[in-house]
Amino acid sequence: MKRKNITALALLPCLGLFMPNQLQAETLKEVVENVLKTNPDVLTKTNHRRSIDEELKGAKGGYFPKVDLTLGYGKERTESPSIPSNPSLTRREAEIKLGQMLFDGFGVSSEVNRQKARLNSSAYLTYGTAEETSLSAVEAYIEVLRQQDLVALAKANMENHQRTHDQIQLRSESGVGRKADLEQARGRLSLAKSNLLAVQSNLIDAETKYFYVIGNNPKDLTKPQIQEHLLPKTESEAIEIAANNHPILKSSLSDVESAQAQHQAAKSLLYPRLDLELSAARNDNVSGIEGNNNNTQAMLRLRYNLFKGKSDSARVDQTSLLTQEATQVSNRTRRQVEQSTKLSWNAYTTAGERLSHLKDFATASEATREAYSKQFNLGQRTLLDLLDSENEYYTAHTSYVTGQYTQLFASYRLLQSEGRLLESLGVPLPEEAIAPASEKKSN
Repeated sequence: MKRKNITALALLPCLGLFMPNQLQAETLKEVVENVLKTNPDVLTKTNHRRSIDEELKGAKGGYFPKVDLTLGYGKERTESPSIPSNPSLTRREAEIKLGQMLFDGFGVSSEVNRQKARLNSSAYLTYGTAEETSLSAVEAYIEVLRQQDLVALAKANMENHQRTHDQIQLRSESGVGRKADLEQARGRLSLAKSNLLAVQSNLIDAETKYFYVIGNNPKDLTKPQIQEHLLPKTESEAIEIAANNHPILKSSLSDVESAQAQHQAAKSLLYPRLDLELSAARNDNVSGIEGNNNNTQAMLRLRYNLFKGKSDSARVDQTSLLTQEATQVSNRTRRQVEQSTKLSWNAYTTAGERLSHLKDFATASEATREAYSKQFNLGQRTLLDLLDSENEYYTAHTSYVTGQYTQLFASYRLLQSEGRLLESLGVPLPEEAIAPASEKKSN
């Protein structure tokens, strides 16, 4: 019965070392939600996105009128042939001026469009960072679960070798067994203990990485269940989804839009600028003349630069090249997304194909171990046969457990390659990861 319990543990690694308290269990969704709220990389991107929000507000300020107030007070001494007394007077100035841009070659509108594109780019970049950080959290979470199950298998393996050793020792002490068998049993028991120490060390390493990524120690983790309906059926489907949905690719496309808008803003310098200016001035004792000197203006002013060393045309050429650069960066990003998706698809399909073989190996090794145990008790198998079957059983189930978690992580990796990891986990996007121009809604 005890061996059957051990087998069940090996074939159902979701049980872990202990049955978790479901009310206190730390689910993968909860872990990822916490990571997105506390991870420095994500927070860096969200603050950058917020800063661009403010830059956009500043760019829109170009549409509004500008009002300036100037006040002055001081002494003025004027020396002029028209004023023979050269008086020293107390000068007072007060002027208010309102200016409204009427046409600037579409400079303000181009700058607004540039900031909007930058805002979208930053939002998508925040989205992509959230996906990548979440995948790291998933990997750390799954690795702790895997190592916990491997520790459980190693403990069971050591206990089985301990029982065999005790049985052989009893036979040896009663004069029935051979000394060579006892040495063989002792050696295999030492190897089992060594294996247990190794996997326990690996578990500590996994928990250390978990703390680094998540920010706290693992407690009562539960094996997550992947949403199979979200996984693509073919590689071409996965690539198509990634091409339409991957946030880093969308960010690069927004960068192209930003560069194009910057190019249009540079071209605005080649146009004349037309402003409406209203001003009223109330001055006293100006230019050596006592008394009030008031002035009111309502002017249309056209300003057009005729020559500035070709710096404006050079700026236009520069921004044109920057647009081409951004386009090529986007093309490279598209290739990288496609490559990543293909690699993820290959890992996913390979893990699935291997898992069925590993399960068969685990099942066969279990049957072999049971048969060898019975035959050994009947004297039809040697101790070496029994110990070898025990080791094969341990190796097979260790491989099967690893294969299960490898397939699970490959599934999440594939979803992240498509930009749908958070969606599959039911975790809402950070507010800063939602692009204003995007119709994508967080779950």
